[in-house]
Amino acid sequence: MRPIAFAAPGRFWRGNLHTHSNRSDGALPPGEVCARYAAEGYDFISLTDHFVGPFGYPITPTEEFRTNRFTTIPGAELHSGALANGELWHILAVGLPEDFAPSNSPSFAPVPDQETGPELAARARAAGAFVAIAHPHWSGLTEADARSLEAAHAVEVYNHGCAVECDRGDGLHTLDLLLTEGRRLGVVATDDAHFHVADHFGGWTMVKAEENTPEALLAALKAGAYYASTGPEITDLSLEGEEVEVACSAASVVIVQGRGAGTATRHGASMTRVRVPLGRVSASPWLRVTVIDAAGRRAWTNPIWRD
Repeated sequence: MRPIAFAAPGRFWRGNLHTHSNRSDGALPPGEVCARYAAEGYDFISLTDHFVGPFGYPITPTEEFRTNRFTTIPGAELHSGALANGELWHILAVGLPEDFAPSNSPSFAPVPDQETGPELAARARAAGAFVAIAHPHWSGLTEADARSLEAAHAVEVYNHGCAVECDRGDGLHTLDLLLTEGRRLGVVATDDAHFHVADHFGGWTMVKAEENTPEALLAALKAGAYYASTGPEITDLSLEGEEVEVACSAASVVIVQGRGAGTATRHGASMTRVRVPLGRVSASPWLRVTVIDAAGRRAWTNPIWRD
């Protein structure tokens, strides 16, 4: 069995799904943000400015910056309602329509009588967006917070900006808790780039599609045809019986994770095709694979559900 990211037709396109411009709190105008990502070899980005009152609830237009090799997907970072810690929700929404109605979010603080985060996320998904739980470690999400966002397609398992600025870029613990409860969620890695510091070009999502168009990329994201990375490439993956086979760029560690403490691991040097017997992880209803290179950079597959 090959997961959809590797079985689907097409090729992988490298993109950043979480980026800001000076339409909200970023340092650079939208055209310069797009130009820099294109110059770094990215195939696409989603410019996700903060959809909040102080910035006029922008869904930043980027169509004019598309070329025959670089495209953009409209999006925003949505805010409304209080987390358990009293702070405002941050929700990533890629593929929002330009007429998406603003929430009542006049500032970066919760106010009475506004939508909850889960209500706003559900409305974004219903409008056609791919929705992700943004930087759960940075936000201080509780397990109950994360559980409540039922509209999410994915968890931001790596946020480069949060990692660079405050060492809170991880979301894997949140992901694994939700997977263990039966939530079928994907994994995205992003920059959350603002360009005030070196918060760019550190985490990306590889999306499998036949065309590098906003429509094809968004459909592939919703279908789960992608994986997340900070460096390594994963070119193929299959699950046959009690063994996972992974094809990848040169790796020093390949790990299969599952429910609880269950893992199966292979260590080596410059490994590019690896067979990992499931062993103690064989009883898990879900599996996910991590590939680590000699520099410590990682790539993560979407979970594989064994049913």
